[in-house]
Amino acid sequence: MRIAGKTLVVLGGGVGGLVAANELRRLLPEPHRIVLIDKDLRHAFAPSFLWVVVGRRHPERIVRDLRALVHQGVEVMQAEVIGIDVKAGRIETTHGPIHYDFLVIALGTELVPEAVPGLAEAAYTFYTWDGAVKLYEALRASPNTGGVVAILVCSTPYKCPGAPHEGAMLIADYFRSRGLTGRVELHLFTPEPQPMPVAGPILGRAVEEMLQARGIAFHPLHKVITVDGKARKLMFEGKGSAPFDLLVAVPPHQSPRVVRESGLTNETGYVPVDPKSLRTSYDRVYAIGDVTAIPLPGRWKPDVPMMLPKAGVFAHAQAKVVAQRIAAEVAGTPPADEFCGDGYCTLEAGESMAGFAFGNFFAEPAPQVELRQLGRAWHWGKVLFEQWWLAPPGPRREVLRAVVSLGARWLGVPVVT
Repeated sequence: MRIAGKTLVVLGGGVGGLVAANELRRLLPEPHRIVLIDKDLRHAFAPSFLWVVVGRRHPERIVRDLRALVHQGVEVMQAEVIGIDVKAGRIETTHGPIHYDFLVIALGTELVPEAVPGLAEAAYTFYTWDGAVKLYEALRASPNTGGVVAILVCSTPYKCPGAPHEGAMLIADYFRSRGLTGRVELHLFTPEPQPMPVAGPILGRAVEEMLQARGIAFHPLHKVITVDGKARKLMFEGKGSAPFDLLVAVPPHQSPRVVRESGLTNETGYVPVDPKSLRTSYDRVYAIGDVTAIPLPGRWKPDVPMMLPKAGVFAHAQAKVVAQRIAAEVAGTPPADEFCGDGYCTLEAGESMAGFAFGNFFAEPAPQVELRQLGRAWHWGKVLFEQWWLAPPGPRREVLRAVVSLGARWLGVPVVT
């Protein structure tokens, strides 16, 4: 008897979308159809953007054609998603409509620098591949006389909560390597009360000490309201102003317009999902990664609940759970896999040194996260992970995967592969 194939559509070719599509293809045989849709066939490994900024990676080295990273049998459609009709089970794209039986939304977030007056004209960023390349050129062109470098977090939530602190430390290391220590002032401004508040006060203090040890001034509770590019000043709500010669910003984030217009988002502007299954309020529709809104135990302000951070490690783990649940549903068996809330982050500190933070973000009464001591093992672990991620499916990738997994077990830390 001929099996009726299902069409499974994944929107977005970032970390979550790529893992979801590959896992679905691995778990489901023909004639089931796996379609991965993205408007850009260039897949850039975002954790390496900071290495591009300080000249430790050639920009093209961290980019792959998306089609080279998918498993055989995954259809890659280069198109922009312009409509999501969850009631009709249809996606509208610039290449026409496609109907689905199961949908995984992994469209991530968009940067909106225009939300802060003057920011787009005055700031660089390392949150995009193009931005990292431009910032590298700006750092190279910076004068040996020194100056003030401001790293600015504009608002929350934002992707990769450790990135601003990593960026500050790597930029400090870059200027140290040029012999400019003492001539360049580095300041990190954020509206948050501490570094990575969701991870708790102990880790926050540890990160502050890492910044302090590298001569970086940390300014919490600084909410920017405007940027004066001509006067080179940041204006803060109730905190006065601060000068800069070079401004590096984490711009405001929002979910993509097509997601906001789909009826799937809540008051946060992101897609609420069941924390363990990643299921939306619509049957056979899942959302993973940065586009989701997942509340956590505890609050970092009296009126602001904590949310699961937007980070690739969570998108990766969620993608595997969703793929396994969909495959079980297609097979007619009860889905059992659940997202447990475990996550981790490598904090690059310069001089080939890094820290490693990990823990359970679903723990009660608040997330339990610890930071391992600085060491070279964490840095080289990240290098290995990068090499594994960018390798096409095949024997070399499997060898690298085994090495990463073995290293993680030896170090006693959880790593998703």
